[in-house]
Amino acid sequence: MSQQTSKRVRLLAALGAVSASAIVLAGCAGGGGGNNTDNGNNAGASLLVGTTDKITSIDPAGSYDNGSFAVMNQIYPFLLNSKYGTADVTPDIATSAEFTAPTEYTVKLKPGLKFANGDDLTSSDVKFSFDRVVKINDPNGPATLLGNLTSIDTPDDTTVVFHLKSPNDQTWPQILSSPAAPIVDEQVFSADKVTPDADIVKGKAFAGQYTIDSYKVNELIDYKPNKDYQGELGAAANSGVTVKYYADASNLKLAIGNGDIDVAFRSLSPTDIADLKTNSKVQVVDGPGGEIRYIVFNFNTMPFGAKTADADPAKSLAVRQAMADLIDRDQLSNDVYKGTYKPLYSYVAQGMTGANEALKSLYGDGNGGPSLDKAKQTLEAAGVKTPVTLNLQYNGDHYGPSSGDEYAAIKTQLENGGLFTVNLAQTEWVQYAKDRTADVYPMYQLGWFPDYSDADNYLSPFFTKDNFLLNHYDNKDVQALIAKEQVETDASARATEIGQVQDMVAKDLSTLPYLQGTQVAVVGKDVQGTTLDGSFKFRYAPLHK
Repeated sequence: MSQQTSKRVRLLAALGAVSASAIVLAGCAGGGGGNNTDNGNNAGASLLVGTTDKITSIDPAGSYDNGSFAVMNQIYPFLLNSKYGTADVTPDIATSAEFTAPTEYTVKLKPGLKFANGDDLTSSDVKFSFDRVVKINDPNGPATLLGNLTSIDTPDDTTVVFHLKSPNDQTWPQILSSPAAPIVDEQVFSADKVTPDADIVKGKAFAGQYTIDSYKVNELIDYKPNKDYQGELGAAANSGVTVKYYADASNLKLAIGNGDIDVAFRSLSPTDIADLKTNSKVQVVDGPGGEIRYIVFNFNTMPFGAKTADADPAKSLAVRQAMADLIDRDQLSNDVYKGTYKPLYSYVAQGMTGANEALKSLYGDGNGGPSLDKAKQTLEAAGVKTPVTLNLQYNGDHYGPSSGDEYAAIKTQLENGGLFTVNLAQTEWVQYAKDRTADVYPMYQLGWFPDYSDADNYLSPFFTKDNFLLNHYDNKDVQALIAKEQVETDASARATEIGQVQDMVAKDLSTLPYLQGTQVAVVGKDVQGTTLDGSFKFRYAPLHK
């Protein structure tokens, strides 16, 4: 997700290998927490959740970030989903889903499905949901996930047939549970443009575990359990959830520490987490995670980029390589994130099948550390005069309160030895998401929360043609190899191909990955259902007191 996103809050990961990347904290809410409505029986109490995340749009066609998908995951149904405690996808509002031919994937819906507004949910809505994502193709949307989709047939009200370009797509079942796959009401949503949040809420176009009772974007959302939900995840274990959006992590930390809210997630600083470990009202749990942090290079506007006055592909590559030589991942991990993020030396998160460390031997000292000498040699060999000015953008709210420290450290690392002069700037997330796809930033920060538990999700959204980064990277050999691994049925051969993609991109440096996140959860004594179960999901329905 791009940016996510979203993130992605409902993110699938290899069970036991990669866990949730969202920071999830749960505390004992006292008088200010969720209201107990059952006269002493805690099961079914309402909950108050806090977050610093931001919503771009709750229209699935118009966003691809963690904050937006956190909402979608509660209110929309999916054809396939993963039950609590597992990363395996199984039918949700479907009764079956399978390949009926190498390029034909057939899904049978449960009969009698309804949206909260009373509209029937049929195969026509399913076709509409996927077709509009592709047609709208919003620059901040998830259309790139549907690159293998050719067309959709609906022979009857409960049958959906997806026709695919490439046969035996190993990722397609996972994609049907991804941010590209929420099922929406064709009576409420526009077929050719992003539908405003207010229209969605007014139209009650919900068929997930919850409906939205009231909505103030990036301020407050009231969720109510959807009594008509017919998916496999079951009924909500609470009587409702209110999500409060905080402007900064310090206030979120105070709220959870004081018991003013029941649950807090995304994001708290490493210092805040360490402090909360001493709070007897909460319990902190650590685990591995699949979120990654990286710098995106715009191949048109970065120094010596294709659309600059002094365009030179060799010099542009040398700048990217020298930056890779100077990044000190261990320092970022230890000094900025106190070990809650670990060094990452490739494009696929460690723990995923096919992941390697392609960048480790290519750049820096060859063992993961920085090398000023190698950076100098790289620039000199390409005829690049120094210092080179780098305009580097980052976001201070979406990726947590430590982003400022993170990029201050990166600036210091890149300016070591006088090879670069770094101009740092930051923008709030909603504007940032628009600017980054409009060639505004020559290079910029992003994070990635995987959409499904497959290494391909760290490759195809980034490096296929017209990828969601829109950074003008276009390597046809890489694209061909990604297309090959997606349909490779031999697991060993596919893992090899995934490694080869990473090796090829490491030489081009379309992006520069440097950190992989760990999972941090704090569970309060009176809040149940937030245990870390090994899957990339955070859903409100299991939460209860």
